[in-house]
Amino acid sequence: MSLRTILVCLTNTASADDLLRAATVLARRDNAHVIGLYVAESLMVYPSIAMHIPDVNFERLVASQKAHANEVKTIFDARTIHEEFPSEWRKVSSDTGFSSDSIVASARGADLVVMAQEDDDDDRMLLNNLQERVIKECGRPVLMIPRDYTAEKLGEKVLLGWSETREATRAVHDMLDVASPAAEIRILHVGAPPGNALADYAANDLAAALARHGPNVEIVHREPDGGKIPDVLLQDAFEVGADMLVTGAFGHSRAYDFVIGAATRGLLSEAKLPVLFSK
Repeated sequence: MSLRTILVCLTNTASADDLLRAATVLARRDNAHVIGLYVAESLMVYPSIAMHIPDVNFERLVASQKAHANEVKTIFDARTIHEEFPSEWRKVSSDTGFSSDSIVASARGADLVVMAQEDDDDDRMLLNNLQERVIKECGRPVLMIPRDYTAEKLGEKVLLGWSETREATRAVHDMLDVASPAAEIRILHVGAPPGNALADYAANDLAAALARHGPNVEIVHREPDGGKIPDVLLQDAFEVGADMLVTGAFGHSRAYDFVIGAATRGLLSEAKLPVLFSK
């Protein structure tokens, strides 16, 4: 299979060009339709708070949003105007007060959602925990592009973080649309290696199934050696020169994540290469 619709979430001018560059790499390969999505913030008024908001505040907000949207659209147009694949600019409003709701609504018709890595310096309130909300709620794979990452290739050398979970299984099959048909895929399980590699039936079956689609596949086990799972995945990806990391997302409860630590949140904040998340 291949990508047909790529939704690019354009939240600011700082990350827009990097996101569109990554989307372009994939869209050129599959002639996919690229949607540049900009969500305009709304001024939320809470009935329980008695206060008057002057009309001028609304006017300033609208003017500011329009100017910001135009800046982002200029970047979108510059990236897509000379491309052969179809593209579409889409500006919507966050009527519920959460940008994630508008993104999720648009994502339902997409094969892939492309987002920027979370940015602690961004002061737009409606972007708080945006990546986490979209990954959990949109039902589509989300490709996160790190800050200041320039994508020259994507999906040609892939590191797949594997565990026998629903989320990881979903990630495997979502990856097939994003990875190159001739990709090199390294299946990495963080944990003690099996005593008999041939008896690792789940990983072996997975490798064989992936190989039937065309990629070259290998299976690797690595001990954590006291390190956190995100650190092991990122270190291995760096060592083999992977251009994409693929993993299941948020496979535990919030209570577990709070006590033990969340692998997904670690990758969201620390990854230095694109990560494909599936939930």
